[in-house]
Amino acid sequence: MSSDEQVYLGILAASIPAGFLFRYLSPAVKQVAALLLGLSATIATCQIHTLHSLVTVIGTWIIIKSSWRLAPALSLSWTFLYLLFFRLVSRFGLPQPTPFANAVQLLLTLKMVSLANEVQTFHLEKKKEVSSFAKSPVIGRLSREPSLYDTLCYSYCYVGIMTGPFFRFQTYVDWLKQPKPQALPGWVPCLQRLKLVPVYGVAFITVNSVFPLNYVRTEEFLDRNFFYRLFYMTAVFFVFRMRFFAAWCGAEAGCISAGLGCYPEKALSKPGGGPTVNYSSDPSEEEKYDFKTIQNIDCYNTEFCVKVRHGMRYWNMTVQWWLHHYIYPNSPFKSYTLRAGWTMFISAYWHGLHAGYYLSFLTIPLSIAAESTMEASVRAKLGPRGQSVFDWVHWFLKMRAYDYMCMGFVLLKASDTINYWTSIYFIVHVIAVCCIIVGRALKGGKRDGRKVNKEEKGEKTGEKND
Repeated sequence: MSSDEQVYLGILAASIPAGFLFRYLSPAVKQVAALLLGLSATIATCQIHTLHSLVTVIGTWIIIKSSWRLAPALSLSWTFLYLLFFRLVSRFGLPQPTPFANAVQLLLTLKMVSLANEVQTFHLEKKKEVSSFAKSPVIGRLSREPSLYDTLCYSYCYVGIMTGPFFRFQTYVDWLKQPKPQALPGWVPCLQRLKLVPVYGVAFITVNSVFPLNYVRTEEFLDRNFFYRLFYMTAVFFVFRMRFFAAWCGAEAGCISAGLGCYPEKALSKPGGGPTVNYSSDPSEEEKYDFKTIQNIDCYNTEFCVKVRHGMRYWNMTVQWWLHHYIYPNSPFKSYTLRAGWTMFISAYWHGLHAGYYLSFLTIPLSIAAESTMEASVRAKLGPRGQSVFDWVHWFLKMRAYDYMCMGFVLLKASDTINYWTSIYFIVHVIAVCCIIVGRALKGGKRDGRKVNKEEKGEKTGEKND
C-alpha cells in the first residue's frame, strides 16, 4: 500500500466517527464545522494547490450570478476547461498538483456543474409558479439560490471531499436541516456497509502482491505463454475492483455515520440524485430509511449483472447518475451507441488526459453494439433454456471485456496499453467485431430488432427518471 493510499485510508477512517459527532450539531454549526474540517483536510493534503479548487468554485459562482439561464452550459465549459489547465499546469511553469488535489478537483467539477443545473431549475420553476399560481411539481428543487458562503460550504464539505460519493446541493441542504438526526439509523447500516471491507482489503493486498501491474510492462511478461498473458488481465481487474470496493464502501460508511443522504424508503431515492417522488412523514407510522442517495457501488450486481451496459450502472453509481443527467441528454448524436460513446468520451476526459482512459472507455460502445446485435439476432430466437445459456456466456464475455478495458485504465500510456492488447491479439476487439458481423449476417427479423430497441429505450427512460 502506497503512502497516498495510507492517507486516503486515514481520512476515510477518521470520517466515520466524526460523522456520528455531527449528528449532535445544529444546522448552522454543522455547516461551518463541515466546511472547516473539509477545508483543513484539503489544505493539509493539497497545500498551495488548494487554490485550484477555490478558483473553480468562485468562477462557477460568478457564472451562476451573471446568467442563471446559461449557467449549466457555461459552468460545464468553465470547469472542464479548468481541468485541462489543471492537468497541463506544469507546462506553464507551475508546480504539479498532488493526487489529493486531483481527487478534490474531480469531485468539485461534478458538484459545480450540478449546482448550476439546480439553480437554473430553481429559477425556471419559480417563474412557472408566478405565471400559473401553482406550486412546482419538481422533486428536490432548491428553495432559494445559494450564496457564495453556501457554495463554499457545499464545495468543501468534509464528507467525501476526496473519495466521493457525489451528492447534489439539495442533498447537502437536506442533511443540514434534518429535524432529528440522532434518531436516524446509523450504526447498523454503517457496520453493514463496512463488514466486507476487510475482505476486500486483504484480497486487494494479496492478489496485488502476486500479480503486480508493473510486471506487464516487462519483456519477461511478453515472453510468457498466451494463456498466462490473457489470465493476467483478469487478476489485474480483480485487484482494481477490490481496491475500489473497499474505498467506496468506506466512503459510504462515512456518509451514513453523518446521516448524509438518509431519506425515507418511500422517497424512492436514486444514487446521486436523491428522492424521485414527493413524500411526507406520518407520525403514526414507524418510518423506514435508506441511504441509496449516496450509494456509489453495488458490489453484487457489479460482479453478476449480465450486460456491459448494465455493468456501468452499478459502478461509481453517483457519477453515472451525473453523466446520464448532464452529459448523455446533451449528446450531439441520436443513436444509443453513439450517445453512449460520447458519454464515455466525456467520462474519459473527466478522469484525465492519459490515452489509456480513452482506449478503454471508447471500447465500451463497441461492446454494447456487439451485445445488442447478438441479443437481436440470437437470444431473441432462443427458448428459455437457450436464453439462460446465452446469458451465462454473455456474462462471461462481459467480465472479460471489463478485464480487457481495465488494462488501459491502469496502464495509462497508449504504448503500454497497445503492447498488452497486442500480446493477446486484441481478443476482445476481435470478438466484438465478429459478434457484430455474425449478428448482422444472421439478419434478425424486424420484430427482434424492435424488441432490443425498445429495451434500450426503456433503459434510457429509466436513466432519465433516475
